[in-house]
Amino acid sequence: MRLKTKLFGTLYEFKDLNDVMAKANEEKSGDKLAGIAAATVSEMTAAKEVLSNITLADLRNNPAVPYEDDEVTRIIQDGVNEKIYNELKNFTVAEFREWILSHETTGADLRRASRGITSEMVAAVTKLMSNLDLIYGASKIKITAHCNTTIGEDGVLAFRLQPNHTTDDVDGIRLSLFEGLSYGAGDAVLGLNPVYDTVEPVSNVLRMFHEIKEKFEIPTQTCVLAHVTTQMDAIKQGAPADLIFQSIAGSEKGNTAFGLNASVLSEARDLMLKEGTCEGPNVMYFETGQGSELSSEAHHGVDQLTMEARCYGFAKKYKPYIVNTVVGFIGPEYLYDSKQVIRAGLEDHFMGKLTGISMGVDACYTNHMKADQNDIENLSVLLTAAGCNYFMSIPHGDDIMLNYQCTGYHEVPSLRETLNRKPIREFEIWLEKMGIYENGKLSKRAGDASIFIK
Repeated sequence: MRLKTKLFGTLYEFKDLNDVMAKANEEKSGDKLAGIAAATVSEMTAAKEVLSNITLADLRNNPAVPYEDDEVTRIIQDGVNEKIYNELKNFTVAEFREWILSHETTGADLRRASRGITSEMVAAVTKLMSNLDLIYGASKIKITAHCNTTIGEDGVLAFRLQPNHTTDDVDGIRLSLFEGLSYGAGDAVLGLNPVYDTVEPVSNVLRMFHEIKEKFEIPTQTCVLAHVTTQMDAIKQGAPADLIFQSIAGSEKGNTAFGLNASVLSEARDLMLKEGTCEGPNVMYFETGQGSELSSEAHHGVDQLTMEARCYGFAKKYKPYIVNTVVGFIGPEYLYDSKQVIRAGLEDHFMGKLTGISMGVDACYTNHMKADQNDIENLSVLLTAAGCNYFMSIPHGDDIMLNYQCTGYHEVPSLRETLNRKPIREFEIWLEKMGIYENGKLSKRAGDASIFIK
């Protein structure tokens, strides 16, 4: 591999492929914090030029973290379809980008290619793309998955209904849930982040979700986003759950910091297939976010975009129903402002789709970040155009438990109507039956939670 180039009369040399990958990344405060970012725009441009001439085989043979040292690397490498890889391996990263963006390359072509590539290849080509490239490339890829309903169909934009509560009070959660349903949210999943990561409160919320789903015959999925082991204990004790959740990282060390490994997730998936309350076969829900590995000192000197791509390669092993990047949640140390958050959201969505997983985005920010609600709304419009499978929905876009801002209940109909998207079909039929939808749009009863209080 040639890891040097001359640009504007200056010779730029890079110590290894990870150094090229880090310096070819668009500006991220997390890479600066890690001391691996390009020092100047010229150095970034030089790194992109070097990266453009690297082959996919070079990337396969030089994973970000060595095979013998890291479980995530082994899962990604061992999962490659060798026949498809051999068809692609001699592409340079620049040629791979041109092939992805070619009008002759179809979504089916890209889905097939996803079986023969590694996460480092996904990350590398992402670094050479503009924002519009990321939108166009992702829009070509349709990834569906089935739990109780099918997510990812053409023209569908789903939402996770997130009725978080500061004390896990079941009555408060129920009221927030009813309000969200009345705006057409909840077709992706009814999913709560619990305050207390213990079996009893998690089981109580799961039972309440299940009772409401059964009582009103709602075609959707349920999940409480506690630690995977807490959910497993609750399910073993009889709590009803359609999906099992876990935050994941792009390195074995990062997953250890989350209190898990591959065998734990395999056990969780097996448990859900045997004792879960959904049809399946896709029973897993994962969340990620650029910078999480750096925050746990588990990034191995690798840039945060590449580590994020590795999250998706790891997730793919478990055939998830949904995966989403909580793109602006970690804070300005990793994504400083709205420009970086918007770029990261488009990157993550594209990388998830190219990896071959059902991908959503929590378009969000924290109050100490240089961003506001307009920025997140801009990102949600761009991602809808890119074919994002789902977003979050919370009251007024303000999560009073997690103390961050994201898309709210009111954005659900606005995005769908503005960009000609619909709910998951079974859920749309249910909305019409409940009088919440009429002729494909919200009716006058929309927003009236008393529909559910009898």
